[in-house]
Amino acid sequence: MPSNGPSGVPSAGPTASSWVAGARPRTLPAAISPVLAGTGVAAYADDAVWWKALLALVVAIALQVGVNYANDYSDGIRGTDADRVGPMRLVGSGTASPGAVKRAAFLAFGVAALAGLVLAATTAWWLVAVGALCMVAAWFYTGGSKPYGYLGLGEVMVFVCFGLVAVIGTAYVQGDEWRASAVYAAVGIGAIACAILVANNLRDIPTDRGAGKITLAVRLGDERTRLFYVLLMLVALLALVGVALSTGWWSLLALLYVVPSLKAVGVIRSGAVGPALIPALQLTGVAELLYGLGLLVGLALGH
Repeated sequence: MPSNGPSGVPSAGPTASSWVAGARPRTLPAAISPVLAGTGVAAYADDAVWWKALLALVVAIALQVGVNYANDYSDGIRGTDADRVGPMRLVGSGTASPGAVKRAAFLAFGVAALAGLVLAATTAWWLVAVGALCMVAAWFYTGGSKPYGYLGLGEVMVFVCFGLVAVIGTAYVQGDEWRASAVYAAVGIGAIACAILVANNLRDIPTDRGAGKITLAVRLGDERTRLFYVLLMLVALLALVGVALSTGWWSLLALLYVVPSLKAVGVIRSGAVGPALIPALQLTGVAELLYGLGLLVGLALGH
């Protein structure tokens, strides 16, 4: 059934390209990078199991897409996306009905759950609980009566789920061991993933504040949010030093992330606002992907 657009006129309904746009493919580096980094840790220990790495990638991508659709649905029904600066939202723009977007979110979570069950069955069943907690966290980020994303806690979820759990979990399912290098890599990846969210929320401070969405950026204010972004990128650098000290210097191939990072920091520190911050978001995504890819290649070569 067609949904109503912002003007109240029925729209033709979402196309395939609309669903792809609604999945926000530019956020996928935040899902792919942890798996690359975790697989690099496993490869260094000669523990890499490529079919498990691929399943972990399915889990991460499906969870990321599910989060994006869930946020689209929850923000859309609250009216938070009515004056959105960033990418098109399916519900907020009236392109798709809330029910359709909600079903898409749960379909993505279902794909993540199925792939996760295979990993748990071949590794350890307690991983089911970890995956379930991540999916609950994904939904209640903007869902439910008191979404924690509206309380300034979104960065905590991103750091834990798309940093610690994703990287350490990817390494663990392949090698069945806990490794210090995985923790360092997870902190670095998690810090950059948080920086993506911080840049996004910096851009949305005016509209989020008006909609009553109290993100960490709204709490910190413009200038301190910009400083926080820079701090996160420095944390990623320190974490990379930790990886190198616990493995070898080949891991410093991940320093490639510094090139787009410096450009992104330049945009952030320039005082850019609104759409002018979109390049910083894109550059931060590229930085995270280079960080994860650098760790995969460097650790695989250095083992």
